[in-house]
Amino acid sequence: MIRLKEEHLRELFNRTIKNEDIQTVFQPIISLKDGELLGYEALSRGPSNTPLQNPEKLFSYAMEYDQLWELEFLCRAKALESAHMLHSQGKLFLNVNPNIMSDPKFRQGFTREYLSRYKFEANKIVFEITEKEAVSKLFHFKKTVDHYKEQLYQIAIDDVGSGYSGLNIITDIHPHFMKLDMKLIRQIDSDAIKQSLVKSLCEFADLSQISIIAEGIETKEELCKLIDLGVEYGQGYFIQKPKSVLLPIRDDLVEIIVVENKCKRYISLNRKTDTSVGNISTPLPTLGVTTLVDEVKSTMDQDSTLPGCCIVDQNRLVGVITRNQLHYKISGTYGYSLYNKRKIHEIMDTNFLQVDRNTPIHMVAKLAMMRDSNRLYDFITITKDGQYYGIVTVKELLEKSMEIEINVAKHMNPLTELPGNVLIEQQLQLCIDSTDRYGILYLDLDNFKPYNDVYGFENGDQVLMHLAHLLEEIVSPTIS
Repeated sequence: MIRLKEEHLRELFNRTIKNEDIQTVFQPIISLKDGELLGYEALSRGPSNTPLQNPEKLFSYAMEYDQLWELEFLCRAKALESAHMLHSQGKLFLNVNPNIMSDPKFRQGFTREYLSRYKFEANKIVFEITEKEAVSKLFHFKKTVDHYKEQLYQIAIDDVGSGYSGLNIITDIHPHFMKLDMKLIRQIDSDAIKQSLVKSLCEFADLSQISIIAEGIETKEELCKLIDLGVEYGQGYFIQKPKSVLLPIRDDLVEIIVVENKCKRYISLNRKTDTSVGNISTPLPTLGVTTLVDEVKSTMDQDSTLPGCCIVDQNRLVGVITRNQLHYKISGTYGYSLYNKRKIHEIMDTNFLQVDRNTPIHMVAKLAMMRDSNRLYDFITITKDGQYYGIVTVKELLEKSMEIEINVAKHMNPLTELPGNVLIEQQLQLCIDSTDRYGILYLDLDNFKPYNDVYGFENGDQVLMHLAHLLEEIVSPTIS
């Protein structure tokens, strides 16, 4: 029975190749900056309603029957033919087994004459090589890739980040594109480790001048997080499912991408210019007023990095307990026995420093340094609209204060101490992205060069400093 099934599958596969019974479907790849189309990945399907319709099974049988070359050639031919008939725009991504690329027949198949039949230029073709396939002869493979690059074909490495596959092939052949495996993208909006990995890959790609494509985007939340992380291109079911016809990109999808990028730019500029303490706050675990002291101790024992805990009542901050305060209370011969079954509100500190998230960092630093010496290094609590928001440590506060001072000094004009070009450009961009009305006043000094020439640069500097002083007196610092 099993043998009959195997013979039937082999016969079905041979008939598929002979009758060229392969269907091509296309999935768009779009820019995550503006929603513009980059191109399409061509995906092959076997005969409908058969085991070969599944592409993984189709190619698995091709390898088993030693007809991988024949199947790949047929899939590529069908992809080019379908793309030509559908008047596809942008690049065409074609999946290629890396060991097939070195085959002389592959080179013979991809000639300029062959592409011209389907009205394709070489620079519109991207060979998509999967990282899952081991390259048997790396030296020859690199030479092959270099040959196609010289012919203006482009290279993409597929399934980056899948399983335990390494990044060696990327550094060896320097592709034009890296396609992140869908398992890395799945639920990335709620997975900090995946976010860190993708962010690192984006930084590497940026330095290496490689474009990143995220595969398998299935939700709006995944899409927005990828935009936030700086991924350049994307594809997946949320964008569009593979189709045998070419459909336009949805307007609502483009709108999401455009809005998210505007928000990203606004937040980025705000982080550079906004010095409020809320920008450096960290959410600390909160506890209810009835939490037992023993539970608080267990929480801190499990995480040695916690500086303490915030105690809230209906999200209203009512007290704090620092690590040092807790240890002081429960230390000694009878300390733990005395307090471990008591509720935390009995020993919590109600005399703590609390500031609104919009308070400038330099003001918070001053308030922190004005505390008693025994509270000097306690963390500072932050609220928003009277509700608990987070905390900031004294270390973070001082580090950020120094960073702000350095950045301000770096971007201020050393003579007038007024904002320099970088700060002016940032403020202009904020105005452009804002929906608020604004006005711009442009001032110019007439005949300043002749004045410098006649009276010297030292007197010219005095004029500039006097003008800066007048501006600081006349223009309110709240006007921007």
